[in-house]
Amino acid sequence: MIRSRGAIGFAAAPVASSRLINAVAASLAFGAASLCLISTLKVLAIKLMAMPIPM
Repeated sequence: MIRSRGAIGFAAAPVASSRLINAVAASLAFGAASLCLISTLKVLAIKLMAMPIPM
């Protein structure tokens, strides 16, 4: 593969808009929060099932 003259590194990539970056960040934050909530509920349910029922 022959390299063209004057080609240094990668071409400049277009920068995503700030609205898109904020939307991606918000969806990642929502996903992380829901994953933590589901994990917490799962641990609490397992602990509740392990407790003996008094009679």
